[in-house]
Amino acid sequence: MHVLNKSFLYAIACLLLAMVTIQSGASIAKQLFPHVGPEGTTAYRLGFSALILCLVFRPWRHLPKNWRPVIFYGLSLGIMNLTFYYAIERIPLGIGVALEFTGPLAVALFSSRRKRDYLWVALALAGILLLLPQMGEVDGLDPIGVLLALTAGACWAGYILFGKISGGHGSGGATVAIGMSVAAFAVVPVGVVLQGAALLDWSLIPLGIAIGLLSSALPYSLEMVALKKMPAQGFSIMMSMEPAIAALAGLMILGELLSAWQWLAIFMVIAASLGSSMSAKE
Repeated sequence: MHVLNKSFLYAIACLLLAMVTIQSGASIAKQLFPHVGPEGTTAYRLGFSALILCLVFRPWRHLPKNWRPVIFYGLSLGIMNLTFYYAIERIPLGIGVALEFTGPLAVALFSSRRKRDYLWVALALAGILLLLPQMGEVDGLDPIGVLLALTAGACWAGYILFGKISGGHGSGGATVAIGMSVAAFAVVPVGVVLQGAALLDWSLIPLGIAIGLLSSALPYSLEMVALKKMPAQGFSIMMSMEPAIAALAGLMILGELLSAWQWLAIFMVIAASLGSSMSAKE
């Protein structure tokens, strides 16, 4: 029992560090959008992350026997990153993560069979609807940004589910490296085609490497460790904190101020995810 508790605490520490680094990296990445756009920033993130992870974990020594879940894991990862960056180009980081969080929330809800979980669905929808009226205002949320964030959320759900399957069949670090490589092969060409020579600006490359390390290489490795030590529901419980962490990172690094209603909406989504995940574990 002591070993299990120690293992679970280790997983919690990994997830907390992952959430802080990934949202700090996202805040830094947003500052690159004027130079290389969301697609170029995604190319930096995935390309450098794949390179770093392959050098560290040498995944060719742990090739999976079943490639299908790893490929889906990588594709979910790549599309999630691209659509999320497109989203936060249009809406604040904290709100983008709150909307994207519908993915992990869905994972927790579908893992449970209790009727009372419909209450958590209603709470999450209420939080999202609290944001939607602002889309019609002059300074309100961009509706395309909202849809992109929700699309990223669907990909996030796939990342959790396929990551759990993939991570259970071998080395977690090697799995992340292979998945990230799949994501890079799928998405980096998009950035190259759309941004071209701008990606070769030597003044931006060090920042691109930092984003790759903070936003993907380090946090996804830590998340894979956590996924191997806790069920998908437990993972979702801890991830409930991420929208708030994102909002704070956006405030401190980007100066993105949120209204009281927007903060309330974010915490409603957090409460819904936390409640549904805890219910699923009962």
